[in-house]
Amino acid sequence: MSSEDFELPERDVWTVARLNREVRLLLETGLPALWIEGEVSNLARPASGHVYFSLKDEAAQVRCVMWRSTALKLAVSPRNGMQLLLRARLTVYEPRGEYQLVTEYAEEAGEGALRRRFEALKAKLLDEGLFAESAKRPLPRLPRRIGVITSPSGAAVRDILHVLRRRFPAVPVIIYPTPVQGDGAAAKIAAALATASQRAECDVLILARGGGSLEDLWSFNEEVVARAIRASDIPVVSGIGHEVDFTIADFAADLRAPTPSGAAELVVPDALEWLRRLNKDAGRLRNAMSRQLGTLAQKLDWQRRRLAVAHPGQRLRQHHQRLDELEGRLRRAIDSAIATRQRRLAHAGAVLVAQSPARRVQATRERVDSLQQRLRTSARYRLQSLRSRVDASGHALHTVSPLATLERGYAIATDPRDGTILRDARQLAAGDRIELRLARGQVEAEVTTTHDDPPRKSS
Repeated sequence: MSSEDFELPERDVWTVARLNREVRLLLETGLPALWIEGEVSNLARPASGHVYFSLKDEAAQVRCVMWRSTALKLAVSPRNGMQLLLRARLTVYEPRGEYQLVTEYAEEAGEGALRRRFEALKAKLLDEGLFAESAKRPLPRLPRRIGVITSPSGAAVRDILHVLRRRFPAVPVIIYPTPVQGDGAAAKIAAALATASQRAECDVLILARGGGSLEDLWSFNEEVVARAIRASDIPVVSGIGHEVDFTIADFAADLRAPTPSGAAELVVPDALEWLRRLNKDAGRLRNAMSRQLGTLAQKLDWQRRRLAVAHPGQRLRQHHQRLDELEGRLRRAIDSAIATRQRRLAHAGAVLVAQSPARRVQATRERVDSLQQRLRTSARYRLQSLRSRVDASGHALHTVSPLATLERGYAIATDPRDGTILRDARQLAAGDRIELRLARGQVEAEVTTTHDDPPRKSS
């Protein structure tokens, strides 16, 4: 058979670009959106606003991209070392033939699992009727004593006490200190609720802590806390986190407040409003007394007219004396009642003035001024220290610089053909040209002869 009779099959030669494009289409259509968890590394944020990073575990890593439109919508901002849970689609970056994940959603790893646990426990306790409105207890109109279950060092307790002093400083407060975050915090919160219920020294309890992440607030999502709230004999008001934060304790509590300060607002009335009501009631009392006096005066006048007609004599004088006596007692009783209410009103006003936060505000302002002065002094000292370090580093750098070596009379010899630095006379022969780099300028020279270094004597 001749070579003309033999035909090679037609070859379908692909370009690299076609190969990468086909692989991308296969990956994008062949795999659904994936959930993947790992540690963020090699994070980059160029001016475009897109986010590029690698997601890795102990054995491998994969490149990821988060487009700017997605990054702006997410609550989480990736950073190196963060554990992320992603929902992403697999694709290929065609110019380099690298497959990568295009992120559609991201959250910190572990938060998703916590939310699933939250919803499962919420559904369980809801089915048991633990959150039923019929089981909620009303709050006292004016509690004799208020209990606060929270961390004694947190901002929440300071906010609560500030609001209580402002609204109704006459009501005493008992703090039941307990940790509100970390291992074992849920059990200790439940124990504090049980202790407050057993001691029965308060009319209402505030369960509170400041804001934080889902993990920070998790102690209030434990079943033991929810059951302790419902087991308490004292009504419980929850003030946990910020307005957008909801915990299992909020659903179990008799009343939920959006913040710790809001909880304090709910458990006591406004003293100023009570004073306004007292003044209003005093005015109504005075009007009622005036009407009563007017009625009695009319009756007295009517009796006088009857006596004037009947001429009862001595009996009339006795009745007149009795009426005068009753009128005096009535007026004294009215004056005494009015004076008593005026003294109570003056005492309440003095208590409010004594509890004024003006002195505390002044002390806080003075502390802020002191801290600002210390900050400015520290900043000046820090700048001077950094400037001294920069000067010392510049001096050290100049000492080891090749230019400083040249200034001491040395020269650098190079081969003009390729710029190679010459270190050995055996690299040259007579007639070769060399370039010498001096501290200032360069010199071209021709080699006339070379000499090897004499051999070194052994010691």
